[in-house]
This record gives sequence, structure tokens and C-alpha cells, in this order.
Amino acid sequence: MFISLSSFVPPKLGVLNMLKKLDKIRFRGPKRDEFLDLAESPTASDNEGSEDILVKPRPSLRDPEELRDPAGSGSLNMATMQDLRSDSERLNEVKGHLEIALLEKHFLQEELRKLREETNVDTLKQELEKERGRRLDLEQKMSEVLKSRLEDSPPQPSRKQQSPSANGQQKETLCSRLQKWLYDRFGVYIEDFHFQPEENTVEPEEPLSAKRLTENMRRLKRCARPITNFLRNLSALSNWHSVYTSAIAFIVYMNAAWHGWAIPMFLFLAILRLSLNYLIARGWRIQWSIVPEVSEPLEPPKEDLTVSEKFQLVLDVAQKAQNLFGKMADVLEKIKNLFMWVQPEITQKLYIGLWVAFISSCVLPYKLMGLIIGLYAGIKFFIIDFLFKSCPKLRDKYDTPYIVWNNLPTDPQLKERSNATVSRRIQPVVSRSSLATIPSGVSREDDSGRAHNTKKGAFHEIFNLPETERPLPVCENGWRCCLINRDRKMPTDYIRNGVLYVTENYLCFESSSSRSGSSKKNKVIKLVDITDVQKYKVLSVLPGSGMGISIATPSTQKPLVFGAMIHRDEAFEAIFTQYMKIVTTGPET
Repeated sequence: MFISLSSFVPPKLGVLNMLKKLDKIRFRGPKRDEFLDLAESPTASDNEGSEDILVKPRPSLRDPEELRDPAGSGSLNMATMQDLRSDSERLNEVKGHLEIALLEKHFLQEELRKLREETNVDTLKQELEKERGRRLDLEQKMSEVLKSRLEDSPPQPSRKQQSPSANGQQKETLCSRLQKWLYDRFGVYIEDFHFQPEENTVEPEEPLSAKRLTENMRRLKRCARPITNFLRNLSALSNWHSVYTSAIAFIVYMNAAWHGWAIPMFLFLAILRLSLNYLIARGWRIQWSIVPEVSEPLEPPKEDLTVSEKFQLVLDVAQKAQNLFGKMADVLEKIKNLFMWVQPEITQKLYIGLWVAFISSCVLPYKLMGLIIGLYAGIKFFIIDFLFKSCPKLRDKYDTPYIVWNNLPTDPQLKERSNATVSRRIQPVVSRSSLATIPSGVSREDDSGRAHNTKKGAFHEIFNLPETERPLPVCENGWRCCLINRDRKMPTDYIRNGVLYVTENYLCFESSSSRSGSSKKNKVIKLVDITDVQKYKVLSVLPGSGMGISIATPSTQKPLVFGAMIHRDEAFEAIFTQYMKIVTTGPET
């Protein structure tokens, strides 16, 4: 019995020493106040409960007489078993603390990386190294120049002492002087032609921000305003908005095109516009324009917006960006399909027109070609376009460019056509198979109206929600992930494995370690209470390459991280879409 007790006490002391060292490591550093004691830790939320920890007293060494007593052997065995259990619990606690330390190290590294990117320390170091290299090159050149001067000005001996070897040295010095003179005069220009590998600098991408999106859209609108105003004014000139101005411009242009002065006239107008802009930049107040100006409606200034109005402004900006990108994509796709013979009857017209223009440019003189093109452009701009815009039926019949452009398909239209043809072919087969798969006695309404159940019971009972709250169709089975709560201290509360669901009004996390249907370990967050949603990467060694979602709420000091998600992008899109819907329209009752 003495042997078993002596073999048991040293490992326990080693475990205690290891725990003391671990506490010293964990509480070292500037963030010591963040790790509170268990008794001083903040109270848990309504949906989370902190489990009680039974602190067992340290077993004291008994007297030798009690150890020698054979009657107390049973109690000694029970004490050793309890001590072994306490040591295993302590080892598990050490393992949990090590996991927390690893995750905290990763979070601190991410913050340090962000601070380094903001301060641009690497770029400053690179510039400093370049300056040091330049300084060393200049010092080397200065030393070479001083050495050459010392070599070029030695004490000259008398003519009698000079020998043929001295004449050879003088020739070498003359050659070196000539090389030095050529290098001083043309060496700078020769160095510019040194080939160097191109440096590929990757610009860091900024995270998604509603404020930055709104600001960029305003900048784009502000910069594009002069171009849009000029195009609108040209359209007004073609539509004869001001009859006298359009008539004068038509006469001047046709006269210049007849005499071959169309290109000089446009160059003169460009010089005149730059001159006016120079005077305006110098402080002159000039409101004259070459083309007639058309006033646009002014938007009232938006100040002191509420939260809902700010979100509505963000939605308006996102809608404008979506429509703008859609129009740009339609234009590029139509041009691509025009040149790729997607519509052969349309591309054939362009093909014939290019052949006619090529043969005409080879046969006709350039002066005659310029006259024809200039006169046709003036008539088309001032007369034909005016007639087509005034008479839509005439435009639909005879305006060839307009007809060709409207008949060109985009990629989504081509995809819809191909899907329509495929669906027509397989529609009879699908109808038969769908009728065969529906079981007898079960209607479609009953099948779609079933309540969603999880492995541990009904969904609304697990999270204490109304019966109307069900997971969205995109997350009917949920997303496997782990919840990292950085506000908690204990390993069992710091990281949990489970399943994440999204309903119409809530974000629900079902912990896999919950023993009953409704457990305090499950997490329920109202979508209205969420203040920020971002994509986050925890650790690349976790499932899903460490991809996760960071969600901030007023009740948590640090954002909650749902990590190790394989379908992170799908979950983020569903959460963000439902969140914006709730914020704009209000929670559904």
C-alpha cells in the first residue's frame, strides 16, 4: 500500500505545477483583464447557461499509522480512484485551455496582420532598402571616380626618364578618360534600357461595407455626370430641342464636311472646350456650352436619416449597381454574340457591310470617301435620327442598326431558349415519373405542410420558438459548424459543435452536446438584434478550409464565430438576405 501511494503523489504534484505554469502563460500580456475568474465572469444570456464546476478539495496526506492500518485499505483505494478522476478532469481542462490559447493566438495574429496592412510597414521597409542600395551605388561610384582621378594625375617624370612603357600607360589613361567621359554623358540613358522583371503587386481587397459601397457609387455618379450631360445635350441637339441652335449647327457642319474641314472643326472645338475649362479652373465664371444644355432634376439633400432610411439608401444603391452592371453585361454579351455568329442572319449583314466598306476603300479615293462619310453622318444625325425618334413605327421597319441591336440575344436569353427546348422534349417523361413517385393517399398539400423535426424533437420545442418558425428551404437540414464564443472562459463554453439553422426571424444553433430536446447550450439570436455580419476565416486546418461567419450582437463583447462551415457562402447569403429583409420590412408576426 505504501508503494501505490508513493507512486500516485508525484504525478499529481506534476499536474499541479503544469497548471500553475499554464496560468502564468495565459495571464501574461496586456490583455490580462479580459480573462476574469469564474466567479466574476458575466452572467450568461437567456439562451445559454454556464455549467457548474465542482471544485474538489486537495486530498491531504494521511498519517503513517492510518496507512498501515489494514482496515482502512478500502477507503484508501476509493481515495486514489477519486484522485485519478480529478487528475483526468484536470488534464481535460488543460487540453481545453490549450485549444483556447491556440484560437486566441490566431485571432491576435489576424489583428496584427490588419494593423501591419494599415501601417504599410512592408512597403516602407522596401523603400528603405531601395534607398540603401542607391546610397551604396553612389558611394561606389564616388570611390571609383576618386581612384580614377588619382591614377590620372601621378607625378610626371622628365622626358629623359620616359620610356616606351610610359607611352603605353598614357594611351591607356586616354582610353579610360574617353570611356569615363562617354559614361558620364550617356551612361544615365543606357541604364534606362536595363531589363528588369516586372513586379506583380497584389492590392489587398477591402471587406464589404455599406458605407464604402454608397460612397463609391456617389463617386462614380459624380465622375460620370459630365459625360452623361454631354451625351444628353447631343441628344437634344439631334432631337431639335432648340430649333435655331440645331439649324445653325447643321448648316455649319454640312459646310465644313463639304469643304473637307470636318476633322479640323472637331479639333478646334476640343481646343476651345479645354481653354474654357482652364479659365473655369482659374476662377472665371463661364456658363457657355457648345451644345444646348438640358436641365436635369435635382435630388433633395438627404440629411439626418434614420436607421431604416439608411438601410433603404443602401438597398437603392445596391439596386442601381445591379442594374448598371446588368446593362454593361448585356452590351458586352451582345457584341460577343454578334462576332461569334450566334445569330447567323444578323452577323451576315455585318459581314456584307464590312466587305462593301473594304472594296470601297480600295477603289474610291480617300477625299471622296471622307466627303461621303461626313455628309452621311450629318444627315443621319440631324435628319434621319430625328424622323426615327419621332415615328417609332418607321424606326421599327427601316432602322437597320436599331433592329439588329434589339434582335441580338444575351447569354441569359440563349440559356432560357435552350432550357425551353429541353423542357419541351422531356416534359412527357417528367409528368409520368412524377405521378409514379407520389404515394397513394398523400396529397401535395399534406407533404408540403409537414412540420420540420430534428433528431431530438420538434424544431420549435428545441429552441422555445413559436410553431410558425421553421427553417428556410435552403437550410432545411442545417449547416454543420462549430460555435466559438470568445466571451466565455471555459473550454466547454468557448467552442461547441452543432448545426446552424435560419428561420424567418431567428438564427438558431443546435449544440450536439445538448442532452435533452430543449437545452441551455443551444443558441437563439434574433435577426433584428444583429449589428454586423461578415465572412471570417478561423483556421485553415478546420473543415471547410476554416471558413466561417462572424456575427456581432449588442449582448456580446466579441463577435460570435460560426466556423468550420463547408457551405459557408451559401449560409452567408441566406443569413444576409433574410437579415436585410427583416431590417427593411420588419419582423414577421
